[in-house]
Order: sequence, then C-alpha cells, then structure tokens
Amino acid sequence: MVTRGWTRRQFFTRAATAGAVAIGGPVLLSACGDGDNGESRGRGGNTLERAREQGLVRVGIANEPPYTEVTASGEVTGVEPDVLRAVLKKLGIDEIEGIVTPYDQMIPGLQANRWDVVAAGLFMKQSRCAEVLYSEPTIVSTESFAVLAGNPEEITTVASVKENSGVKVAALGGAFEEGVLQDADVPEDQIVPVQDGRSGIEAVKAGRADAFFLPTLSLNDLLEGDDEMEVTDPVEDAPVTGAGHAFRKNDTEFHEEYNAALAEMKESDEYADILAEWGFNASDVEGVTTEELCATEG
Repeated sequence: MVTRGWTRRQFFTRAATAGAVAIGGPVLLSACGDGDNGESRGRGGNTLERAREQGLVRVGIANEPPYTEVTASGEVTGVEPDVLRAVLKKLGIDEIEGIVTPYDQMIPGLQANRWDVVAAGLFMKQSRCAEVLYSEPTIVSTESFAVLAGNPEEITTVASVKENSGVKVAALGGAFEEGVLQDADVPEDQIVPVQDGRSGIEAVKAGRADAFFLPTLSLNDLLEGDDEMEVTDPVEDAPVTGAGHAFRKNDTEFHEEYNAALAEMKESDEYADILAEWGFNASDVEGVTTEELCATEG
C-alpha cells in the first residue's frame, strides 16, 4: 500500500536518514548536536507561554508508524502527532516541529530542553512516570511478535521465550518491549537490540533473532505484503500498554492545560476519527487512566 507518496517500507528506509522535520520546513540534524544544551535555543521559562508566542512546539518523535510518521513532503504525522496537533490548536498553538530520536533519548532530550513534549507512542511505566508528567492516555495498544512464516520456534508469549534458551528476540533499544523482556528476567544474551523497525525485521530474516517484539499495529505496517513473516496474536503475558504525551516535571501549567484540552477533544468525534485513521479504537482508551498505566513495572 502506498502512503502519502511512499510505501511503508520506503518510509522506514528513508526516514532512517532523517533527523528533525518541521512542518513545511527542511530536514534538520538528528536529535541533539554537539554543544546543544537547550539554552542556546532560548528555552527555559514558561514553556506554554513561549509556545503560544512562537506558535510552535518542538516534539520528540520516533520512526514508527502508525504512532509517528514523516511524509515525503516533510509533514510530521501519525496518531500521536495528529492528536497532539489537534489539542495544541485548542491552546492557541498551530504548528509542531518533530525531532526524530531513539526511544532511550526521548526523556533525556526532554529534560535537556531539546524539545518541549514527547509524542511518540512512548508507553507509560513506573520508571518513565517518575521522570516526566504524562498526559492522560492518548492510545492503548497491544504487543506481538514478528516471526518467520509458520512460527517455527512457537514464540507466542514472553514466557515461551524464557523457556527456550536458544531463542533470541529483537527489540528496539530503550523501548517498552525491551523493558518487558528485561523485567521478565529474559537473559540479556537472548535480547537483540535494534535501532528501528526495519532493522528488527531484517534481524529475523537474517537469523540473528527468532522474533521481533513490537506493538501489533507497527508490525502489521512493517510486514504489509511480506509473505516471509507473520505477526502473532497479541502477547497475553505482556502488560497493558498505553501512551500519553510527556512533559517536563516543571511544566505543570502546560501539562494541566493540555490535559483539560485533551479531555475536551475526547468528547468530540475528532479524537475518535484521528485514532480510527491510524487503526486505533477510541473505546479502548475509555476508562484507562495515567495512574493505571504508570503502575506498569519497568
């Protein structure tokens, strides 16, 4: 399937070269350059006030459709940026500028003022919730394994990985799935860190890993039209996963106003329509709270 000019596969190949992308603007350098401590950009002070004055929020994102996506024209999209953009408009902020960064650098970069918010499908868990202010949940998701067709190693659960010491599982370094494996005491020599979705798929095809652990929808996108591999049913022993948008601990005003605007949007068709466009169901989020998701170990 072609998506906004690129196939999903082409997107992962090309987006790996991208750094920061502003809507309607040029591709910038990745994540954080030498000597960039945030202060050089004039950050600090009241983030919400500054964002309203500038009409812009800088956002930490990933390269993982349907959560985040960068189009051929440079537009930052995906379910998380699209929800973020809609909520920010209610706060009088019209534009976002996305900075592509690894998951394990999203919170450090936020704390270092390299971006103002993270909207990347950064799933909540205890360690992350201790470091940032999460909005109320924007999405709830399931996890699956990508395996060779026929699932020769019969990998269906985290427990099935632990039971077979010869099995290796690829996971994005610093991502929620790597943490799930570690928290389940899966030995480190059974975990294969990878940098992005395409690398995870290639690791399985090349025999460096027997499975790739990632959200179900992300794997479905990655393997669209690929007959060599398949996606398992949702992993039963993976914890409930869900994401919100992450703010710095001292950005309490921004966080509070954002949550109020998000709650208002959730009452409209706009929220459900955005989630449906990317394959999510708004009803899955109903009743799920930040407090509940932040109780997830890890």
